[in-house]
Amino acid sequence: QTMDSTLHYIHNDSDLSTNSSFSPEEERKSKVQDVVPQALLDQYLSMTDPSRAQTVDTEIAKHCAYSLPGVALTLGRQNWHCLKDTYETLASDMQWKVRRTLAFSIHELAVILGDQLTAGDLVPIFNGFLKDLDEVRIGVLKHLHDFLKLLHADKRREYLYQLQEFLMIDNSRNWRFRAELAEQLILLLDLYSARDIYDYLRPLAFTLCADKVSSVRWVSYRLVSEMVKKLYMASTPTFVLDLMNELVEKFCRCHKWSGRQTFVFICQTISEDDCLPMDQFA
Repeated sequence: QTMDSTLHYIHNDSDLSTNSSFSPEEERKSKVQDVVPQALLDQYLSMTDPSRAQTVDTEIAKHCAYSLPGVALTLGRQNWHCLKDTYETLASDMQWKVRRTLAFSIHELAVILGDQLTAGDLVPIFNGFLKDLDEVRIGVLKHLHDFLKLLHADKRREYLYQLQEFLMIDNSRNWRFRAELAEQLILLLDLYSARDIYDYLRPLAFTLCADKVSSVRWVSYRLVSEMVKKLYMASTPTFVLDLMNELVEKFCRCHKWSGRQTFVFICQTISEDDCLPMDQFA
C-alpha cells in the first residue's frame, strides 16, 4: 500500500528532478514494475549513463532511444513513470542522432501512451524538436499529421501558427524538407476547419507553389487542388471563391511566364482530380 501511494504520487509529479523530498529509495520505487524482470529494466535504464558510452558502446544512447517505443509498449502506459525520466534524458542528449531517433518515433509513442500522457509529457518534447536542427525536425515533420491527429482540437490549432517555421530551414538547398511539408499539409487539410485552411494553410501552399524546385511545386499543385476541393465542400462558399480569385490574380495574371505556367498546372490537377464540378471550374 505504501509503495502504491508512492508510485501514484511520483507519477503525478511534474518534475522529479527538482523535488528534493524524494529519497533514493523512493526514486528506486518509482522505476518498479511487474511486467518484465526488474533487473532487465534496470539494465535498459542504465543505458543513458554517460560512463556506459565510454566503456560499452559510443552509440548506446541511440540504441536506447531506438528501442524505447517497444519497451513502452511492453510495459504499458500504466508503467510510463518507469521510463519518463529516461525519455526526457534522451530527448536532451547532446548527440543529434539520439534526438533524431526519438523525433522519428514520437508519434508511435503517443499512440501507446494515449491523449492525456501525450499532452502532458510528449507535447513539450515535440515542441522542442520543432526548434531543433533540420536533421531532427525532419523526424517530426514526416509524421506531423500522425502526431497532431492524436491531440485535442484546441491543442492542435496552436500548431497552425508554427507551420510557417517549417519554411525556415538551415540549408535552403534541402528541397526534400519543403516537399515533405507540402505532403503533410495535404494530410492536415482533414484536421482543420475551412477558415483555418484559408487563413493559415493557403499562404503556405502559395509559397510552395512558387518554389525554385519543380518536385516541390508538383506536390504543391496537388495541395492547392485538394484545398479547392475541401473549401468547395465547406458550408461557407466565400472561401473557395476567394481562393480561386487569388489563383487567377497571383498566377494567371503573373508577369512571369513561370507564374502563368503554374496556373495551368493547377488547373490541370483540379480538373484531373475532379475537385470542382465542371460548371464551377468554367
